[in-house]
Amino acid sequence: MMETEIFQKCKVNFKKLLEYGFTYESHLYHYSTVLTNHFRADIVITEDGTLSGAIYDLTTGEEYTNFRVKNQTGPFVSSIREEYRNILEKIRISCFTTQYFISNQANRITSLIMQKFDIHPDFPWKISPEFGVFRNKGNKKWFALLMNIDRDKLEKSSTGMIEVINVKVNQNKVSLLLKKKGIFPAYHMNKKNWITIALDDSLSDQEIFSYIEESYDYTE
Repeated sequence: MMETEIFQKCKVNFKKLLEYGFTYESHLYHYSTVLTNHFRADIVITEDGTLSGAIYDLTTGEEYTNFRVKNQTGPFVSSIREEYRNILEKIRISCFTTQYFISNQANRITSLIMQKFDIHPDFPWKISPEFGVFRNKGNKKWFALLMNIDRDKLEKSSTGMIEVINVKVNQNKVSLLLKKKGIFPAYHMNKKNWITIALDDSLSDQEIFSYIEESYDYTE
């Protein structure tokens, strides 16, 4: 979906929605604008920030969906698709802020790291652009790696994508930590002294950050 692609790492500012021209009704934010060729785009945003949209033919009143079909490449449908994309991009720029990661906890943890260490993530891999590395300012050693992976990499019976963070801890603590919900053997790193933590609120931000601080200490 175009909406998912454009707004994937964004957080809505509801005040700016109203300033932009959205109206609030029945717990939803609504925005409509007329396109060329007698079409109208309707945008709806829920109170949790989820955006959806539709295009309607003003002549027939019916929803127009051809612009969502990838193999529809004619000049007419392409112009509608591009105009709709431009509308979404303007809303994103005006009413949303970009976040480094997808999940709320991943972004909260990132904020804590930036506040404590004044360090921002870098994204060194073209093949995995969503993988963010946090490095010690002085020696550039990693102290945390935040990734978006399939849950079956951690638990074979699970499915779906999840954001996780790898941190380094005292190897004498690893076996004890692995008994906790939300902590797993390190994914793609040395399992002797690295662990993988699920950023799905299984653990509190404060507990996760305590492991990050420990990991940072190992890189000094």
